[in-house]
Amino acid sequence: MTEFRAALAGDDGTLRAAVETAGGAVVAADADPDLVATFGERALVETALADPSVPVFPVAAGDGRHSVPKVGARAAFAAVADGDAWTVPRAVLAVEVGDERTERALLDATLMTAEPARISEYAVHAAGEEVDRFRSDGVVVSTSAGSTGYARAAGGPVLAPGTGLSVVPVSPFATTTDTWVVDDEAVLRVERDDCDVRLILDGSVTGLVPPETDIRVGVDERVPFLRVPRTEPNG
Repeated sequence: MTEFRAALAGDDGTLRAAVETAGGAVVAADADPDLVATFGERALVETALADPSVPVFPVAAGDGRHSVPKVGARAAFAAVADGDAWTVPRAVLAVEVGDERTERALLDATLMTAEPARISEYAVHAAGEEVDRFRSDGVVVSTSAGSTGYARAAGGPVLAPGTGLSVVPVSPFATTTDTWVVDDEAVLRVERDDCDVRLILDGSVTGLVPPETDIRVGVDERVPFLRVPRTEPNG
């Protein structure tokens, strides 16, 4: 069994109990931990975007494909103690709106009309070429970690780590609309808006985007996530 030191973020008591049951020690974030365990999606996003120096171990941050479910926390930390964990690099997005600002996201970046059921026209470019244009309520670009969330609900694929970014129209006007997987960058553009269009990063509205302005969404860096084999729920 391997001793390990874990810092915690967003814990409701589940992580501490699981770490201590596995023989690990809970330490402060500035006390040289071996990993940072996060509970819930918001804690995961905030931790990953803070450029952690050690791997992030997400718990209860999705459907189980990219994080450990709450009921599997004790078994997961036991796997860490047994030396059965490994790291997988996860993309962090840089989002550039024209020449005005650059922001970051871990899961997804979404353009969405500010009023429900209002249609705007969007264009998607990748590798220097226009991929498509369509009328819809919005469009979402997701990393692999975010591909099981809002992008999947909108009809997008679930991505394995390192396979690129998914681009998915949200409630398109056409009855058949494609989705795309691009390498490391997509450029979105609001060609025509019937109302204001919001920029939403990891579920939080960050402002409005003007029409006919390039919004570049690309991989900025990669953060190591700790993974363990799929385990049975806690007994």
